[in-house]
Parts: sequence; structure tokens; C-alpha cells
Amino acid sequence: MVRQLTQQYHELSTQRVTEIFKVDPSQGLTTPEVNHKLKQFGKNELEAKPGKPAWLRFLAQFNQALLYILLIAGLIKAFLGSWTNAGVIWGVTLINAIIGFVQESKAEGAIAALAKAVTTEATVIRNGQKSRIPSADIVPGDIVLLSSGDKVPADLRLLNTRNLQIDESALTGESVPVEKTTTEVDADTPLAERVNMAYASSFVTFGQGTGIAIATANSTEIGQISQSLQQRPSLSTPLTRKFDKFSQKLLYIILGLASVTFAVGLGQGQSWAIMFESAVALAVSAIPEGLPAVVTVTMAIGVDRMARHHAIIRKLPAVETLGGATVICSDKTGTLTKNQMTVQAIYAGGEYFTVTGTGYSSEGEILFAEQAIDLESEDFPVLKDCLMAGLLCNDSHLEPKNGNLSVVGNPTEGALIAVGHKAGLHRSQLKQLIERLDTIPFESQFQYMATLHHSQESGKKIYLKGSVEAITNRCQQQMDREGKLIPVNRELIIQQVEAMAEKGLRVLAFAEKTVEDDKNSLEHEDIDSDLIFLGLQGMIDPPRPEAIAAVNACKSAGIQVKMITGDHITTARAIAQSMGITKDSQLQAYEGKQLAKMNDEELKQVVEDSVVFARVAPDQKLRLVKALQSRGEIVAMTGDGVNDAPALRQADIGVAMGGTGTDVAREAADMLLTDDNFASIEAAVEEGRTVYQNLQKAIAFILPVNGGESMTILISALFARDLPILSLQVLWLNMVNSVTMTVPLAFEPKSERVMQLPPRNPQQSLLSKTLLQRILAVSIFNWILIFGMFEWVRQTTGEINLARTMAIQALVIGRIVYLLSISQLGGAIFRKLKGQAGKINDAPAIAIGILCTVILQIIFSQWSVMNKLFATAPLDLTQWLICLVPAIPAIPLSLFVNRIDPAE
Repeated sequence: MVRQLTQQYHELSTQRVTEIFKVDPSQGLTTPEVNHKLKQFGKNELEAKPGKPAWLRFLAQFNQALLYILLIAGLIKAFLGSWTNAGVIWGVTLINAIIGFVQESKAEGAIAALAKAVTTEATVIRNGQKSRIPSADIVPGDIVLLSSGDKVPADLRLLNTRNLQIDESALTGESVPVEKTTTEVDADTPLAERVNMAYASSFVTFGQGTGIAIATANSTEIGQISQSLQQRPSLSTPLTRKFDKFSQKLLYIILGLASVTFAVGLGQGQSWAIMFESAVALAVSAIPEGLPAVVTVTMAIGVDRMARHHAIIRKLPAVETLGGATVICSDKTGTLTKNQMTVQAIYAGGEYFTVTGTGYSSEGEILFAEQAIDLESEDFPVLKDCLMAGLLCNDSHLEPKNGNLSVVGNPTEGALIAVGHKAGLHRSQLKQLIERLDTIPFESQFQYMATLHHSQESGKKIYLKGSVEAITNRCQQQMDREGKLIPVNRELIIQQVEAMAEKGLRVLAFAEKTVEDDKNSLEHEDIDSDLIFLGLQGMIDPPRPEAIAAVNACKSAGIQVKMITGDHITTARAIAQSMGITKDSQLQAYEGKQLAKMNDEELKQVVEDSVVFARVAPDQKLRLVKALQSRGEIVAMTGDGVNDAPALRQADIGVAMGGTGTDVAREAADMLLTDDNFASIEAAVEEGRTVYQNLQKAIAFILPVNGGESMTILISALFARDLPILSLQVLWLNMVNSVTMTVPLAFEPKSERVMQLPPRNPQQSLLSKTLLQRILAVSIFNWILIFGMFEWVRQTTGEINLARTMAIQALVIGRIVYLLSISQLGGAIFRKLKGQAGKINDAPAIAIGILCTVILQIIFSQWSVMNKLFATAPLDLTQWLICLVPAIPAIPLSLFVNRIDPAE
């Protein structure tokens, strides 16, 4: 690709910059120009410095404290001339490294692919038309429109601004947003002070602006920095760090026990070669070599499953945090509800109207006293003005899709267009007659949108739409039925709002203001007062059926659901009631203005029992999160606006809307919902719990084997008896057998009870008291099994290799029974045997793992090569049947320890 020319565009005038790029800001680039520049400069995507090469990442797999013991043991074996033993130890260690490398690469690849799937978009002017395109398609010379919440897609020279403020902290370190202008500055002005530039990766926190792209991809300021950075997804999480600490502690314990064993044996007069074998066997038996691979695989599978449920994980720790969530604070519109608005009621000119029809179709009528009205009769002039305000103060449009009309833009605005069509008013015709001169887009802190228009018939006029409070507080007059001006009656308006809200309608207010002919731009001061109230439009946004089910599932799981919305409190309360969002069958609701009067201690008390918070400002969301966290809650918070970012960062799990969310909110979040659906949050919580359960299953399965082996070898060495299992045989059990049987646990589907249990305490130790009791019980059983089978076979046959082989095979068969007892497959088989419903094919990975284990164990004892490598002996049919005997006591043992199931 051609390198982009660097120039000090900040010192040039806006006219000179547009001349350099040969572009008209009102028309933008043409399609042929864009295609040519894409070929010339390439996609607007950063190319980071390549990460560590594959060979270095492979070598890093050996950088584990527990593997150091194996490598050193192999070296000493080689020094003693036991090259076969050394080769097997190194071979097993190599296999472990290969498995770890492959699984980590897959996990990193999956997470990186999901990250790439989350694309940002930008608004540009091309061919004289405004359009949304992927940010990757921006080319130098593109005219880019910026608004609050946008991520700046490329380095821009600003052409015009309106109260534009940009957060450039990622680039300059300046924490306060910078107010932008278009005035040129000196060539040597530092980057942080170039107020006429907007740089890629920064965020618009307020206002609007237009700029021309002067650099894309790696030619941007952030691109030059990113080339010096390695960009690989991190697989580190609090849980994996707990495993690292556990491994470090285990290392010291292993070394201590091995040293004691070696010293005691020498003191008893045994040869140091025999005691070294015992010490190595003890060390190897205590190391859970398969556990790191299982942790990595389980995390990666959790991320993949959540993505299938429309929840994309941006930060890996969210996978495990989700499993412990105790409170979900959710927005209402679009998350709990369908975000498919339909206007059902209108109040204008002191009269109440109802509207028929659903969706965005123009089929339907506006009724007054149950009679369809005709706007052409001019009997309802104020109704017409109210509808026109909704059509003109509007940035969305409807277009056909799959045989139906769908909204491109905001669903609320789509509903306003649809009701206008039902009255015979069409936005395309109005736009030709009434020209828009300027706009103040909706900002959450102002709660309104305003547009300035000009027409030959009525001159220049401002239209407003927004929250009832924001609009009525600026109105001094309203119109009666005939269109005559009268003093505004706020009490009557509020009564109408309450009546609509009690039906679950979302209510918007509309107003207008006539201005002088020389007025060509809008400022907030222009609409602070002297507005004329036009009316109200109430629209239904029905709850999502799947969200209602998800709310009930959360309540069963001990997770509180709280609705936080900018809507009217009565509307919010009605929707919450219909969805079952209550606490102890009570529905307490508070408004933002009430929260504003509370100190932190008062808020702590209120936030615990209340389930609805209406007319909440973004800064109050942050206070709510902190108040809940101060009570020990693990909080998941949804957000979509630029001002929601602080609350999303503060929450334990910040959840941004992938569809309607701003780039600022997405960047601050730990998880994105691609379908903006509350049910997807609940599904992600289920998967988070499943990840943790499967990890506990893995621990409960692997550690008892290590415990049984260690006890066997330690007791044998201390009492100067022959080892029932040699170090190489232990390696086979721990590396090949354990991994084959444990990795399938990572693929276990969620249990039926996963959302019927209380949330997990995030401070809870990985090895809880009940889990330790289970591990101890099974470890003792494994020790008895190994020792018992070994001693019995040796005494009856006198063949030590045969005794060791049968002890190992009996242990593996007992492990299979135990694996079935903690897996979904075993539960399904048990229910089938009892004649209950259950799907055995729900856990194919476990069945495959068991089949592979059986095949490998047959090879382990029956193949002559394995007999030489691992000092095993082939078994006849009778001996195989004897090895099956321990499966009988393994069944009641499994039932006993499953009284406290680590999976549930």
C-alpha cells in the first residue's frame, strides 16, 4: 500500500485542506474516488507489531514451576544412565507443552476473532448523501460526521464544530475532554493542544462536528504508537492467577515431601537410587499436570458459548465474574422490551386521541371519540402540528425489509414517522416544503432534540421533542382545540402523562417556537424559554417474552433484577409489574430527583429493596452501582450512552449494547450484547456459572488421583516397601489418562439446576471445605484400591509388573465410574435406569473421552512396546475381569461424595 503523506494539517485553513484532498465537504468523495483510495491506501485497520513468534510461545509452555521438577528429574535419570526413563519423562513433558500450546493458541484465536467481529461504524458524506459505513472503509479525504458517543475513526482535520468535546486520554494522557474548534494553530503546537484536530481512537463526549480524514490506519497518530505494541489477547484471569498461586504452594509442598521421603529412606539404609526413584515418583504423582490445559480449554469454551448466546466477551475475567453476579441493573428500552415502538395515544389541543395498528406499518387510524379523523378537515390543527413536530424533529427513516417496514435509526422516531403516515403526513413531502437549517441532537443531560426549519408559509420555526419535564419546563403557552394560545396547564398535562404511563406507554412531549428570519443556527439558549406546548404522544414498547422468562430465571437463581431507565416512573413501574420485576412481591420505585437528595448512606438503604429507578441521570447510575457494591453485591450494569461509561467501568460486569450502544459505552464494557436483549445477559450468567462448575468438576476429578498416588508412594517409601506405581506409570496416569478424561469436562453442558442455586461468593476459595472433603474421601479410596490390588496380585502371582499393571487398570476403571458420577452423562444414564426422562446424548464429549481412555489403557498393557517403556504386563480376560471388581465399591462411594455435588 502507498504510504500516506504526512503534513501539518493543523496549521492549514479548512479551505486549504479541502483543496489538498480535492473534495467538496457538502458532497464528499464519489464512489470511484473511494475505490481508488482503498486500493491506494488500503483498509483503515491498525496493524500491530507481531506478537511473540510461535516457537517462543511454545517454549513458554515449559515455564511452569511444576514442570521444572519433571525436567530436572529427566536430567538426573539420564545422568544415571536410565535413558529410557528420561526419554519418557521428557516425552510426556513435551506432550504437555504441545497440548498447552495448541489449546492456548485456539483460545487466543477465538477471543481475537470475536474482538474483530465487533466492528465500529462511522457516518460519512459520500456522493452527496449521508451514510453509515464500517470504520475500516474510511479513506483519506472522506468527510466524517461526529456526534456524542462516537469513536473517532481516523485522524481528522475539523471543518466545523458545535460544542464539540473529545476525550483524547488514550493518546495524550489528558483526562479532561478537550473542547474543539476549527481555527488553525501553529505548526509546532504539541499534539495535545491541536484543538482543530480529532485523532483516531479518541471519543466524542459531547457535541457534534465534521472533519476531513487526513490519515488512516497505521498513518494515524495512534497507529504509529500501536506498531510498537504487541496486541495479543490475554488469557490471564483472577481464576487462572489463583491456579498459579496454588501451583506455587503445591511446588513447595511436593519438594518438601520428596526431600523428606528421600532422607528417611537413606536413613533406613536403602540405596539412594531406589530412594531417588521414590522421590521422583512422589513428586510426579502430586503434580496435577492436566489441570492447566483444562482451565484454558474451559475458559475458551465459555467465551465461545456466550458468543452463541449473543454475548461477546471483551475482557476474559468477565467469564468467571458473571457466574457470581448477584444483581443485574438493566435498562428498560430495547433490553427488557422489544424496542419496537407503536404510538397508541396522543394528547393535543386539550383532546385525547387513540391510534390503531401495530409496528411501523401505515395501516391504522387516529380515532377521536372512537371515530376516525381526517386532518384535511382542519378540525384538529394542533394534532397536525404535534404530528409534524414528530416527523420533522427526526433523524430516522423507514425502509422495506423482508416484506415489512423497519426503522433505520431510532425505534422511537420510527413510531413517530409511522403515526404521521397513518394521518396522511409523509416525511419526504414535508422535507421538500420545509427545509431543515440546523439541529441540536439528543443529549442525555438535556433530554431533548431540537431542529430549526424554514418554510415559505410559516417562516422559521424550532421544533422540540423530548421528556415531558424537559419540554414543559420550557413552555409558557399551549394551544387549545382551535389552535389559539392559552397559558400552559402543567397539572392537566401531568394527569394525561400519568394516564398514559399507567398503561405502560412511553410518553414524549412536543413543542415549537417561531423565531426571526435572520436565525440560521440553533443554540441551547434559544430554547430555554418561550416555547409553545403542542402535545404528547404515548407509545407502547411491549416486553420481550424471553426477557420475562429470563427475569424469572434470575430470581430463581438468587439474582436481583433492577430496572434503571430514563422513562417516566409510572411507565417504568407498569412495565416492571408486567415482567415480574419485584423483590419479595414488592415493587418499590424511585425517581432520579429523589435519589439526588439522598446521601450515600440513605442510598445504600434504598438501593437494596427498590427494583425500579426512573428518570435516572447517568451520574446517578454510577452512584447506584457503588451503593450496591458497598453492600457486597456483584453488579452487572447495562448501558448504551456516552455518559454511561463511568458506571460500566465501575460495575463488576459492564454490559454494552452492540446494536444501539455508543462506541464509548462499548469500549468501557466487559461484554457486548449483539442483540441488546436481557435474555442474553441471563444466558451469559448461566454460561459463567457453568464454566466455574466445570472447573470445579475438573479439580474434583484430577486431585483425588494425585492424592491417592501420592499417599501410596509416600507410605510405601516410608515403610521401605516396593512402589505400587513407578514414576513413569504415574506420568502416564497424570498426563495421558487424566487429560483424556478431564478435558471433556470442559465441554459439559449446563446442568438443569444451574439457575436454581444462589450466586457464588467471589471470595470463595477454589478448594472449599466440602470440595476438600470430597477430594480426601476419594483420595483414600484410590490409595486403598491401588495398594490393595497391587499387594493382592503380587502375593498371589509373585509378578510385580503384573501387580502394578492391574493396580493401574483397576484405578482407571474406578475413575471412569467416578467421572460418570460427576458428569451430565452419568446423571442421564442413572435417570434412564430409573425410568425417568433424560437425554444421554447431551454430553458426547464425556463418552468420547471414556472411549479414548479404554483404548489407550488396552494399548498401555497389551502392546509390547508399552510394556518395555512403562514396565507393564499384558492381561488375560480373567485379569481384566478382576480389574473391574473395584468398580463395585466405587459406585456407593460416588453416591456418598455426591451428596455435595461440586457441579451444583
